[in-house]
Amino acid sequence: MRLLGLDLGTKTLGVAISDLTLTIANPLTTIRFNEADYDSLLPKIKELVVNEKISKLILGLPKNMNNTIGSRAEETILFKEKLEEYLNMEVVLQDERRSTIEATNYMLEANVSRKKRKQKIDGLAAAIILQTYLDRMKGR
Repeated sequence: MRLLGLDLGTKTLGVAISDLTLTIANPLTTIRFNEADYDSLLPKIKELVVNEKISKLILGLPKNMNNTIGSRAEETILFKEKLEEYLNMEVVLQDERRSTIEATNYMLEANVSRKKRKQKIDGLAAAIILQTYLDRMKGR
């Protein structure tokens, strides 16, 4: 079984997948949706869960830098609850502070063009969220 990492934005959902050994996370795709229409994501995520044989979802929680929960984090928590109900599956929240900044920095260091950065940022941020979770579970 594999894990799926999710980076929920207002118009995009970055998706990453683990390898079978639950050691490495890789960007998978970015799903675009109408602003705040999170319900439209549910069947798309379900399709990925079934096709990729996913056992658990890891959803990035956008806490404020001072560790408080703001409006974006509240929306994410509500989405987590919808996902769990819709999929009948565990969804784990993973602190995602700085994941998008880290993803941007990786791509800048690799000289990725601005156009490609925009296309890849959400999937890479999801991979960072998932990798953080995998490392934490393995005690790294």
